[in-house]
Amino acid sequence: MSAVVSSLSKQQEMKLRSMFCQSRLSLLFKASVHGYHSASFHQKCDRQGPTVIVAYNNSGYVFGAFTSCDYAQTGRDIVDNKAFLFSFNCNMNNNDPLRVVSGNPLFSFNDGNTSPNFESLVFLHNNIAAVYSNPGIYQFDPQQMHGNNVQLTEFEVYRVEDFGGLMDKPWRKFLWNFERREEILGSVSEWKPSLNSVKQAQILLVGPVGAGKSSFFNSINSVFKGYVSTQANTGTAGSSLTTQFRTYRIKVGKTGKFLPFMLCDTMGMEEGANAGLDIDDFTSILKGHIQDRYQFNPSVPLQDDSPHFHRSASLKDKIHCVLYVMDASKVKLMSKKMVEKFVTLRRKANQLGIPQLVLLTKVDEACPLVEAELKDVYQSHYIKRTMQEVSANIGVSLTAVVPVKNYSEEVELDPEMDILLLNALNLILRATDGYFDNQGEDTKSV
Repeated sequence: MSAVVSSLSKQQEMKLRSMFCQSRLSLLFKASVHGYHSASFHQKCDRQGPTVIVAYNNSGYVFGAFTSCDYAQTGRDIVDNKAFLFSFNCNMNNNDPLRVVSGNPLFSFNDGNTSPNFESLVFLHNNIAAVYSNPGIYQFDPQQMHGNNVQLTEFEVYRVEDFGGLMDKPWRKFLWNFERREEILGSVSEWKPSLNSVKQAQILLVGPVGAGKSSFFNSINSVFKGYVSTQANTGTAGSSLTTQFRTYRIKVGKTGKFLPFMLCDTMGMEEGANAGLDIDDFTSILKGHIQDRYQFNPSVPLQDDSPHFHRSASLKDKIHCVLYVMDASKVKLMSKKMVEKFVTLRRKANQLGIPQLVLLTKVDEACPLVEAELKDVYQSHYIKRTMQEVSANIGVSLTAVVPVKNYSEEVELDPEMDILLLNALNLILRATDGYFDNQGEDTKSV
């Protein structure tokens, strides 16, 4: 999935947030990406709680509307005493934003199935990049509001998030002390597949472009090496940096043993046709038909008559656990197409009896409370809501959704990050054990 990014400059974002007590703004809808259409707006923005519309024109105005109520297509006029219209001119940075409230105590906006209708300003009017402007219930000077320019260069909608604060106690039991880190490290270091025929368990990482698949391997590798490692290629790009099927082994220390599992990295998922990981290639990977360093071709999946197709795949070549990797700060932006792709992948893995978990990365970027203190990840109302949403959308149990923070900008190891990463790996290996337990083969003697 190509990144959907805000058009707000840092200065514009700060000015906008100043009207909401510095609450976080989470991008829900971007018309240049999702379409200048009321149906697209409602698909992404209905029942999202407090939201702010941000419209842009080429006269330098940023203007819009805030409501603390849900859009729900009720067909009624909605009263919201917190609603207001706003505007500021990017060329006049020192001026405070214009703020206009409704002059009618019984009307804030009309909650129909049309475009956002605040009576005096109707956004995406006639499903085009334009605003209908007619001061009435909201009294304003059109020159001050938008410079008499109602043609839009962009239209965005943000959820205004106060994150709900922190719970009184963690909702998931978790120990953060050094002893727990060493305990999990030892447990994972001693783990081995329970089947005689499998020497290396194979764990597949799948997710959108930029979700953090390669970074997860680098992070786990770092924990066992004892320093921050960047073996797998990572970075920011519009398309996947991983273009090959790669299998990575992890070694304890510089001269220690290799652990008996591999993390398998794939091309990133993308929304468009003939882009990103192909569903047929995913199935071939699960069945063990694709080998290390195979070069993906999004236009043409690997065929069974290809010399790169591994025909005689056995249990040791197959995938034993699938990890769906998702960026916690982008969950709300996942399109319907992307969710459907995840559901299709999950259905394929289910048919083969392969256990699956969701790795929720970048929890610190998603919630500033967690950014300030990683230990609060299981006390953050926002992170729990995000995990619940992932669980519902993808169709996995909440116990299978695991939050982590990958090493990205750090140059030294952090014990708290290590514990979260090791806990995720421990849960992955437990799920892999479940797969082996379901195979009709003698297990190794203990």
